[in-house]
This record gives sequence, structure tokens and C-alpha cells, in this order.
Amino acid sequence: MRRVGRRGLAAAVAGVLLGALAAAVPAHAATGAYACPKGYFCGWTGDDATGSMMKTNKSMPTMGSWDNRILAVSNRTTSIVCRYVDANYVVADGYGYERPDDPGAWSSNPAPATTSSLKFVKTTRECAEPPYGPWLSEKSPVKAGFGDIDRDGYADVLSRDLAGRLWFVPGSTGAGRLIGGGWNSMTAMTRHGDLTGDGIEDLLARDSAGDLWIYPATGRGGYLSRRFVGGGWNAMARVTAGGDLTGDGRNDLLAADRSGKLWLYPGTGHSHFGARRLVGGGWQVMSALSGPGDLTGDKHPDLLARDTSGKLWLYPGTGRGTFGARTLIGTGWNAMESFFAVGDTDGDGRNDLNTVTNDRYKIGGYAGNLGWQLLYRGTGSGKAALRSPVQQSGEWWELNGTF
Repeated sequence: MRRVGRRGLAAAVAGVLLGALAAAVPAHAATGAYACPKGYFCGWTGDDATGSMMKTNKSMPTMGSWDNRILAVSNRTTSIVCRYVDANYVVADGYGYERPDDPGAWSSNPAPATTSSLKFVKTTRECAEPPYGPWLSEKSPVKAGFGDIDRDGYADVLSRDLAGRLWFVPGSTGAGRLIGGGWNSMTAMTRHGDLTGDGIEDLLARDSAGDLWIYPATGRGGYLSRRFVGGGWNAMARVTAGGDLTGDGRNDLLAADRSGKLWLYPGTGHSHFGARRLVGGGWQVMSALSGPGDLTGDKHPDLLARDTSGKLWLYPGTGRGTFGARTLIGTGWNAMESFFAVGDTDGDGRNDLNTVTNDRYKIGGYAGNLGWQLLYRGTGSGKAALRSPVQQSGEWWELNGTF
């Protein structure tokens, strides 16, 4: 019996789980795999889609009389179907998954060879994990605000899965709550700061048409109806919210256009922005921007930028809409898939940085370690703003952004 580890899902089992796809008899005969109706997952006791056939369109924590009898399967649903060696979706002894099949196609002798439970999900990671990353933070001694979506003193995150669902994950419990679906239409998302004047941190998102939207937060981990900011934002390669950069008490937005100019859009506190100001040129060499808040201890929000060579730079904010001379944080940051700066994560009152790795990240000298969450604790000093990383969890794989 093939045993599959939790994190080896995509690489270790994808090829063998689908098995050998084959066509059965003509569709009009309605036998073999063609007998599986659209909208159902079917299993047969014979390994060539023969013998007795079961069908279901609902998850089955136990298989009843079909337990350990399934030798061929066909998935005619729009979901991914997880199959487990054990009952009740237990992953310990092995599991596999079946993507949707074309009519008349089946997997013969699919791994695992035995099936004692099956579950319908939207993404492959849900066979073994929640659809969001495992997130917990420590309560901060500073006033709730930056990074704290539900105003309970804990830094929270937003997580988008591959199916386009957006999840609110509170730092206090880690129990994610679904905000809604359809978020894969957004080509950029950023948060940090109250943009509507109610004292609650809001969300900004740009859709595929280039329209920018504000989603006003409720202060309870959800959002109200969105408000249109403006069009033409596809001209921007990078967009990040970084807090009050101008010192007027209103939170602002930074955007780098595709020619390399960095612009500051001053917040008004009324769901829109004032006339933009040019910060400077040459920013086309940056592959990521992140607004971490104040990292240097001077009460002014700062900016982090990664260049195409993998160097991470700190641009200290002046509080006047400009930045001081940059300092090098370190090299090798091309191993990071995403940055999410959500304020004070470890409860020491200083802002931190969290990242999720891509497959360039090395452990023990070996690359291929995607999906690790790393915590870089802030020092509150401009000379060495971030400490060495601490590996938090390796279960942040197959997500579509953490914010």
C-alpha cells in the first residue's frame, strides 16, 4: 500500500493517483466508465471500470458496504475528491485525490489501493489541511490597529486559496472564517490602515479590468460592500498600503508603475485618495514591495522592497511622504513567494515581518522547500531592523496569497 505524507501531496502522488486514463465503450452504451453520470463520483469493484458501481455526490466519512472494494474510479463532478485509507478522513495511513475526469475516463488501480472514506473539496490541500495557512500570533501590548482586523489586540491575516476564496484568520485562535469567493479576479490586494475614517483597517483590491476597490472593514473580521476608487490601475506593477506616510493622520497608498516610477497616493479618510505625488524613479528593479509599518522605532511607517537580484532593502519613512537613505536587510530573498507584514506578531510591541517560501528556499542545504512560513522579528532599530528568521510552519503550500 502506498503511503503518502501530508506535504508530499502535489509532488509525490499527483502522477500516480490519476492512473492510466482509458476510454471505455461508446457513450451510447452507458456501460463501464460511461455509466457514471455527470455530477457524480463513481467507483467500481473491477479495475477496468467493471463490476459493481457505486456513485455519490456527497462526502462519505465511511464507505459502508463499499469499504476497501473500490479498484477503479471516475470523477464527473467539478470538485476534487479526496480518498483516504482510513475512515473519517484521517490522513495518517495515506490518502490520494482525483481531479475531475472527462466522460468515459477512469483511473484504474488508483492509489491508495483501499478507500475507507472520501471527501469533496475545492483545492487539493484540503485533503490534509484547512484551506488557509495555520496562523497564530501573540497579543500585542500596543494599541490595536496596524495588522489587527478584528480589534482584539492580535495580528490577523487574510488568506486566499487556489479556488479564489478569501479567509479571515484571527491571530487569537487560528480558526479561519470564510469572507467570500471570487477573489481570484483580483490581481493585487493590500491592507494596512483605515481608509474610510472609522478607525478600522480596510482592504484594497485591484481587479483584472484595472479597477481599484476599497472594502471597508467591519472590525469583526468581515467587510462591507465595496466602494469604487478608480480605474486605470493596471498601469501599476506593484501596489502596497503602508499606513500614514505623510504624517497627517490619514493612511496612504504606494504604487510603482510599469515605467519604474513610485507614486504616493495620500489618503483622505473618505474612501479615496488625493492627487498623487512622485516619490522617485528606478523602481522597476523591485520585484516586491511591502508596507511593514514602523520598523526603525521612530514612529514613522517604513517600506521594504526586494530587487530582482534577491536583495531586501529598508526605506525608512520620514513622515513627510518621502523616504530616507535605504539600508540593506540581506540577500537571498528571492526564495520568498510572498511577504505579509501584519504588525506585532510575537507580542513584544515591535512590528515584525512574515514570509512564505517558494521552492528556492533551502533547508539543510537543499532547495525545494516551498510553503514554509518564516517569522522575522522586528528589533525597532534602523541598523538591524529584523532578526534571523524562525521557521513557524511548513503547511502554507498551494495558497494564492497571504495578506
